[in-house]
Amino acid sequence: MLYYENLDEIIFTKEQLVSCDELIILSGYVGPNPIHKLNDLGIKSTVIYGMYGSDGIRKSLHEALLKEHQTSDKVDILYSTIPVHSKCYVWKKNGTVQSALIGSANFSDNGLKTPYREVLADATKDTFQPLNKYLDMVMGGAILCEVAKPKDNLHNVLSENLEEEHIDAKVCVTRLYLERSSGEKYIPASSGLNWGQSTTAHVNRNDAYIAIRSNMIDKYPTLFPRKQEKPLIVDGIVRRDHRHNDSIEIIWDDGTVMTGLMEGTFWKIIDGERVAFPKQITSTPNKATLGEYLRKRIGVKSGVQIKYEDLLIYGRDTIDISLQGEGIYYFDFSVK
Repeated sequence: MLYYENLDEIIFTKEQLVSCDELIILSGYVGPNPIHKLNDLGIKSTVIYGMYGSDGIRKSLHEALLKEHQTSDKVDILYSTIPVHSKCYVWKKNGTVQSALIGSANFSDNGLKTPYREVLADATKDTFQPLNKYLDMVMGGAILCEVAKPKDNLHNVLSENLEEEHIDAKVCVTRLYLERSSGEKYIPASSGLNWGQSTTAHVNRNDAYIAIRSNMIDKYPTLFPRKQEKPLIVDGIVRRDHRHNDSIEIIWDDGTVMTGLMEGTFWKIIDGERVAFPKQITSTPNKATLGEYLRKRIGVKSGVQIKYEDLLIYGRDTIDISLQGEGIYYFDFSVK
């Protein structure tokens, strides 16, 4: 059977349908959120990050995975020294394969929660033996995450005139404020960090988003992915297409991990083609999670409007955004 929706639900409920005592996940890229959810299963799990052998791993993502490995007695995390882009989900009992899914979906929020973009399919029984042999080969060339050497996180510096000078072009300095024609900096009263302060359409005053502006797309075309078509199906009939919102994982500089959503749509002309991009990043399933987190860091009480002066007191008015892996982002809001 082929699956292209609710892949996370399928993976996390499979043990209820199969007699098993072990789950082995081989994935080109992995994220900390679904790994953390493995603790809720009643079986032992092993996760293998496949592309470590060619891509390595950034410090922030490594530390998030290492924390999951060290604090759980149910989950082991390995890094493959052989570059592997495969995605295999294998349930075993007494070392024998009982069921398996293979396909294109990485073990990350982005890979499992984006409908129609990735697929997984049930492996047939005649493939169980070669699949098990393949896993043994990969695991034989893997190391525990504890002994891996991560790469430094990407970062930026600012020159004296505040023009951005990028040590690495993959890092976006994202401003949390707007600027008037007079040069005065301010935070909008009912959008951005203060989205929930609007008198309409919001029930939580902490709702917040981080804007993705047109010039950010121009400078970092690979950092913020284009929005993909998602068919709307009613009674088995495709009625129309709309743009889906991508789930992402956000790792903050203080180690906090949250699920984010690239939502909304704005259009740009790229090489003569009209292309849709996300216009903001918020938290999901609760849009207030982002606002509550930033208020706590800045030192503003829950539900209170954030002003530019609050950022000045905190010591920073930007966030550095960099891509750590497919659908996994590092947000640096530290005060240098």
